[in-house]
Amino acid sequence: MADAQLPVKDDVKAVLLQTDETFRQLVTEHQTLDQRIHFFDTFAHLSDQQHYEQLALKKQKLALKDRIEAMMRHSPVARASAPRA
Repeated sequence: MADAQLPVKDDVKAVLLQTDETFRQLVTEHQTLDQRIHFFDTFAHLSDQQHYEQLALKKQKLALKDRIEAMMRHSPVARASAPRA
């Protein structure tokens, strides 16, 4: 059943990316954090400072993901495409 809702979620995201500047900025920042986190993954060993920074980046990325998901859930586009009971 979750698979049936993925296209709706993708559609909502696509519309928000085209129409909502704040949403677009959040997604861009999320992608930037992801790249920085993966940069640390290229090291064989992280210093304590690098490890701390990587953990902080992961927390920031997760917080952004939560904001992005909330915007998608509360979007008029999501409400309009929600299945009727």
